Amino acid sequence: MEFLIYALLSVKNNSGKLKPLLAGIKGIFGESLFAVHFDTVAAIVGEIKKVDLTTDRTRAIEYAGVIESLTHQFTLLPMRYGSMMESTEAIVNMFERNHNEILQNLEKVEDKFEFGLKVFCDSEKIKAEVRAKSEASVKQSSNPELEIKHSVYLDYVNQKLKEHRLEELLMSYVDSVIAEIKLTLAQLNTFDKYRKMGTEKNIIDAVFLLEKDKKDEVLTMIEGLKDKYPGLNFILTGPWPPYSFVDITLI
Repeated sequence: MEFLIYALLSVKNNSGKLKPLLAGIKGIFGESLFAVHFDTVAAIVGEIKKVDLTTDRTRAIEYAGVIESLTHQFTLLPMRYGSMMESTEAIVNMFERNHNEILQNLEKVEDKFEFGLKVFCDSEKIKAEVRAKSEASVKQSSNPELEIKHSVYLDYVNQKLKEHRLEELLMSYVDSVIAEIKLTLAQLNTFDKYRKMGTEKNIIDAVFLLEKDKKDEVLTMIEGLKDKYPGLNFILTGPWPPYSFVDITLI
């Protein structure tokens, strides 16, 4: 048997709640869960056979469900699905090697939830708007006396330059939306991360760490962004455990 680790959590303030909470939760194979303690932190584990651990969507959802049950009562660092160690002694040794980093990460996510924000758009419509603005700008600045005789090669080069310029303008537009989001969220003292142009339609994929009692405030701010950018579709998800803000590599 080995030990599947679900999360590392802080027990400095409410250790008495942990045992009764675990008594009401089962692991992904129906196994009982228990805590391996070290100082003011603990690992929540279940004893299973490694050969039984399969990577599939159902198991991953059940695994996330266990973490979700814990995150409403404790500050925690969710572990990646499939994180295993061979003994409780190995888990304690892991705590000894990484204790300071674990405490720093727990302090960062204390009393906070993770939220996701996806921004979708009709990319062709946005490109058309950006293209129209670009062409209007070019017409205003063009000088007829400097026009060069057309050729197939010149037309090709001009087309490539236009495409490159369009991509630059589109990225500049996305950057301006991200800057507006960051400015809005700055009022809530969040940690945030952004990924641009995940797909043609999903132009921004953001995650941010927010204090647990500020969900209503962020909902109001997202509504304000929707009013400012009627051509974009803002989708807020969460609250989630802080999956994206565990900045530690265990050794």
